[in-house]
Amino acid sequence: MKKYIVLLIAFACITYTNAQTKAEQFKSKKLNETRDIQLYIPQGYSDEKVYPIIVVLDANYLFESVVANTRFYSYWDEMPESIVVGINQSKADDRQRDCMYEDASGLPTEKGNKFFEFIGMELIPYIEKNYNTANFKMIVGHDHTANFINYFLFKEVPLFDAYINLSPSFAPKMEDRIVTRLNEFETKKFFYLATAEEDNKKDAQRIRALNASLKELKKDNIFYYYDDFTEANHNSLAVQAIPRAMSQIFSMYRPISVKEYKETISKLNTSPFLYLTDKYKTIKDLFGFEKRVSVNDFMAIYSAVRKKDNLEDLKLLAKLGKKEYPDTALFHFFMGEFYEKDEKPKKALRMYQNGFSMNAIDFITKDLMLDKAEKLKQDFGW
Repeated sequence: MKKYIVLLIAFACITYTNAQTKAEQFKSKKLNETRDIQLYIPQGYSDEKVYPIIVVLDANYLFESVVANTRFYSYWDEMPESIVVGINQSKADDRQRDCMYEDASGLPTEKGNKFFEFIGMELIPYIEKNYNTANFKMIVGHDHTANFINYFLFKEVPLFDAYINLSPSFAPKMEDRIVTRLNEFETKKFFYLATAEEDNKKDAQRIRALNASLKELKKDNIFYYYDDFTEANHNSLAVQAIPRAMSQIFSMYRPISVKEYKETISKLNTSPFLYLTDKYKTIKDLFGFEKRVSVNDFMAIYSAVRKKDNLEDLKLLAKLGKKEYPDTALFHFFMGEFYEKDEKPKKALRMYQNGFSMNAIDFITKDLMLDKAEKLKQDFGW
């Protein structure tokens, strides 16, 4: 997509009071017009990290909700920090022209095709050129724009990995096309669909019929989620559906919960350390980038390893701690305990002593390392 950068013309930027959110005017050659764009860059953005891209159509009323949920979930490490780019469609006829399709075929008109190309050949390349982005991309739309986002599914190599459909108003034949296309994929795709009790009747009927078909999909690489809200209408469902969609799409990304520990990890017949590495490998496979192992997850697996008295896992966990948190006492504490259990007290003492000079992490403090060392000295009369 980088080759299309030459099509872009310089942006004129207007910065909002939030320094991380900007309103920009984008002069598009594909559309032969200037479009209003909103852009959110995570606070503390770093070139040393990569950031998924979330594209929001109908940004004039959906953008702030998507940004708020992105900030909330990433704050709690339940999704990665992400770049959000919104396309405003509030000017007269913007929405209708952008999302227009032929009544007979259900496919975009010439204007719709140009809007499609604007997103894929101008807007996304601009973000990728100016920011350090991950491969994972998501797109969000509501009614007519929700229908439009699904056209990206039909490219040979789709631009987006996740599709959030908020009460879509489907074009002719769209439901059958979605089912057929999702069945064809061998790569991972996320598809979220929502309607409501007080949704437009015709739209809701088609959405529920599509849900009935998609529930029958038997493909491990397709992650399908559906909500039918009982106390919402066509418009209000969006504010309920956006957090639900994000929570489900990024469920694997979340730190290990108390429920996950009790119901799954504590009952493992296999290695807890293997469970941890498999979890983070899955995150990398799903989202296209490596996530640093959280301290929460280290401690959850450490608890399971202690319960099983698995020495080899303890050693492996220590080595992983050295890789992920090299300036802390994590490695020294785990290795000290490993050597204690392996009946090598002198090596254990050396580990605790060396760990005293490292930074504290979670419950592993300088005082704890000193206490462990002193207890060993007393036990062995050193």
